[in-house]
Amino acid sequence: MSTTDQASTAQGASTDREIVISRRIDARRELVFEAFTEARHLAHWWGPEGFTTTTEAFEFRVGGEWVFAMRGPDGTDYSEWIVWTAIDRPERIALHHGSFRDDPDAFESVITFEPDGDATRLEMRTVFPTREQRDEAVHTYHAIEAGGQTLSHLAGYVADVLRREVGER
Repeated sequence: MSTTDQASTAQGASTDREIVISRRIDARRELVFEAFTEARHLAHWWGPEGFTTTTEAFEFRVGGEWVFAMRGPDGTDYSEWIVWTAIDRPERIALHHGSFRDDPDAFESVITFEPDGDATRLEMRTVFPTREQRDEAVHTYHAIEAGGQTLSHLAGYVADVLRREVGER
């Protein structure tokens, strides 16, 4: 990870079920928030190295769902489902994420967008139902590395958007 990335598995009460990933992104908060909350943007950056994302349904509102598939480098499709549980534009998003609606292994995430000068400090805080599920996500699915790669893709994408905006002026 670059020096602007931070990731950890937190320790403590409920934090033994938690992963926290953060990154400073060189773009204003409103642009980073938009890239994170519009389907037309998500397909360009969501997912770790070698993955693509195809959205089947997307409604960004509290109670709305994002149904999508991620295709891995080996061609395997992974079904994903998110329901938005809180939206405080452009500061915070909370969500429930599983493989499908009513997935008993679904986890909760809160994404915050904090201004950092002309940049944005984005933090993804994910809490799993059990410590064992958190550990499996970290060790089997490389959730920390994958999350860092995903935020790196986001940073690259918004940098491209900014370059296009400047070029159009």
